[in-house]
Amino acid sequence: AWDVWQQGTYLSANKLFYLDAFNICFVVLTTFIAMDTAIFSQPYMLRQLVRRRVQTTQQLRLYHVMYQGFLFAMLLALTTNNLGLLWVAMEAATLATVLLVSLYRSPEAIEAAWKYFILCGVGIAQALFGTVMLYFAAEKVIENHPEALLWSVLHAQASQLEPTVMSIAFVFLLVGYGTKAGLVPLHNWLPDAYSESPMPLAILSSGLLLNVALYALVRIKTLVDASLHNPLAGHLMMGFGLLTFLVAVLFLHRQRDIKRLYSYSSIEHVGLMTLAFGIGTPLSTFAGLLHTVAHALTKSAVFMVVAHAAILSNSKNIDKIRGLLRTQPTVGWSLILGTTALAGFPPFGLFTSEFLLLMATMQTYPWLTIPLLLGFGIAFAGLFRHLQPMVYGEAPTNLGTVKLTLVPVILQLLLVLWLGLAMPPALAHWFNQATQMISGGIVS
Repeated sequence: AWDVWQQGTYLSANKLFYLDAFNICFVVLTTFIAMDTAIFSQPYMLRQLVRRRVQTTQQLRLYHVMYQGFLFAMLLALTTNNLGLLWVAMEAATLATVLLVSLYRSPEAIEAAWKYFILCGVGIAQALFGTVMLYFAAEKVIENHPEALLWSVLHAQASQLEPTVMSIAFVFLLVGYGTKAGLVPLHNWLPDAYSESPMPLAILSSGLLLNVALYALVRIKTLVDASLHNPLAGHLMMGFGLLTFLVAVLFLHRQRDIKRLYSYSSIEHVGLMTLAFGIGTPLSTFAGLLHTVAHALTKSAVFMVVAHAAILSNSKNIDKIRGLLRTQPTVGWSLILGTTALAGFPPFGLFTSEFLLLMATMQTYPWLTIPLLLGFGIAFAGLFRHLQPMVYGEAPTNLGTVKLTLVPVILQLLLVLWLGLAMPPALAHWFNQATQMISGGIVS
């Protein structure tokens, strides 16, 4: 990170790995949330072993191996300089996720794992075809063919790439990586997978994996923009992003499973990020980067709190989770603060990013402010109509306490609060460097 701060970019291992201001933020974010999740994961998974949801120590070992494999795949996708290896890393993350989703071996978990495998398998196949098309465009321009998929080389030659081929490639890559990001209409795997998987996987997926897929799309969008010299890629991302956002906020009202509720919240925020990067101005790009970081910190913290609430009530059913402020006030207040942050209330970081996004839309596409404001209102109503009885309702009798750690939750919510009150200068510098690379300008 320090080398990137000093030099702007960093290449290593014979151009195999590439770091710049864009991906270094995701790398730091991924390692930090993965560390917090590991702290939360140990007592949580031991509790699952005691409750016989994880039936053998072999299953527990499988969980830990796949956890590390999943994390390795995400970090490889973020740091590789080769777009082909990026695809391989995304496929590896898919396979690790399938095994984690099916860990409990219940019929619902097996069904969710198969749905995830089929939908994301179809998506990743589209991404492979798009990557092949991208190579087809690059090998005509780049004489050294083994370097035709290197990001550092492609970025320098992007203006010479065949526009028609790049347009077709981006459509396939958008569908492919968009499926992994949870964009509508290929989002159906996400609520089922989050609902049936161990909670640490839901934390990592919502906070990190969706970001990695979106990172891949933004990387490729910069190449397409330079090749086409028109905003086709941005308009496609805007369309998918807005559709995803509006569909997700409507589905918030229909949920009865607390994990599915916050899963649709993840889809909502991915839609906002995609929209922000699709608009493509420096202000919207800065807003997208801030939203990505703030949402990852907030959503992973909220899923940790959801785990406490579900264990305390012995149910994922929202109707059975009641009176958290009476039974365990720390859990109740954490859920209130986390949900308030997700709803975009000040002074949390998501309020700042959503406000910047609204400013960007008013400058560039004023008509977008109407559906955005409408969606924010619907999302607020959907989240708080479920939250109010969960924290203030009449608590069931004979409930014990949950002995899990809330330290990661408190730490991450404090960081989100800090992002909303005063962004650290180092982070603002990184964001501006990344904004310069993605959109060609900075936010003063």
